[in-house]
Amino acid sequence: MLSEYNFCAEAFKKSGLELSEELYRKLDIYAEFLVEYNKNVNLTAITEPTEILYKHFIDSILLAKYIEIPEKSSVIDVGTGAGFPSVPLKLYRPDLKITLLDSLKKRIIFLEKLCEKLGISAEFIHGRAEECGKSTELREGFDVASARAVANMSVLGEICLPFVRKGGIFTAMKGPSENISDGRNAVETLGGRMEKEFVYEVYGEKRRIVVVKKISQTPTKYPRNSGQIKKKPL
Repeated sequence: MLSEYNFCAEAFKKSGLELSEELYRKLDIYAEFLVEYNKNVNLTAITEPTEILYKHFIDSILLAKYIEIPEKSSVIDVGTGAGFPSVPLKLYRPDLKITLLDSLKKRIIFLEKLCEKLGISAEFIHGRAEECGKSTELREGFDVASARAVANMSVLGEICLPFVRKGGIFTAMKGPSENISDGRNAVETLGGRMEKEFVYEVYGEKRRIVVVKKISQTPTKYPRNSGQIKKKPL
């Protein structure tokens, strides 16, 4: 499915990453299964092998380049979709403990089958993030929360920061256009502090990673329900 190993290894090298033959083999399995499954279940609009390599796999793994994620960290991927960024990240960093959260059961079923094919362990949660964020089992239980989503920082912060323990981080993978500073007040209200922002290019497209440090517990009234979040963003 993916282009031959040397082509992919060069693409990784250009992004400052290393591609082992074992990682290549598993990413190839991932790509093939994704495209085949996508014929019946809408998972991604990106199905061309080179675009999958760059826009899904390399973009996801770049978190490990830009963000210092301690050994054996627990990572929750909020609205994971087809497993990005957490599944490629797990393949690159097998020490990480990943939890995949999505509101659509059909995506969770795909992810369960995918992880079995790849021989990796993960936790799977079918539910809405704003409801799961109130769960005593999940709330402030993770070292890292990540989201690769189109929602603005105010909304993403309210959905994701409740999952992060004090001292942990929330990483938002964003496009180039949003004014991130508009979400600063929301992040601070939720117990976070904007720490860093990394700007880079993937396959000719600008991308950003915004890093939020969790410095205090999120007030118990957050997250609100989805209607409140959309009607009156923080």
